Amino acid sequence: MTRQIKAVIFDWGDTIMRDFPEYKGAMAYWEKVEEITGMKEALEIISRNYICCVASNAGDSNAELMGVALNRVNIRKYFRHLFTSCELGVSKPNLNFFNKIVKKLSLRPEECIMVGNDYEKDIVPAKAVGIHTIFFTKESNNAIINDADYLINSMNKLDKVIMKFESIKETTLT
Repeated sequence: MTRQIKAVIFDWGDTIMRDFPEYKGAMAYWEKVEEITGMKEALEIISRNYICCVASNAGDSNAELMGVALNRVNIRKYFRHLFTSCELGVSKPNLNFFNKIVKKLSLRPEECIMVGNDYEKDIVPAKAVGIHTIFFTKESNNAIINDADYLINSMNKLDKVIMKFESIKETTLT
């Protein structure tokens, strides 16, 4: 089977890494850092078959500092690219944020999936440029997800949801 999805793009705060509101500045320097529950296990599976990257508006962190924070929880090795609004010169929800990432990956939007916890900044604009979307939320399944392809409330479901995109593509090709 030829994979139709090539890359999984993750939001940073409260999608990959837990955002502690009591800490300010770059996460790399926070006293405490931790990944979202189930993230490491999900990345171990997903990174075998897909390009994994981070797409963040974090104003206090560039790609290097983001890498430091990811190393502190031993998950940096799973990400091939770290994209920040500072380095891209544009922030989410601007559509050019996502267009620039797709271009830097040398892919088409439909070959990518955006996983994020902010519906207005992660899901709506990614979908608008043609990227598939997975909305990560702790809210009930009654959340409004008009622009999200899927909703998950646990990272341990992520690899199975990503495979659903491959199944959809396979059935439409046959």
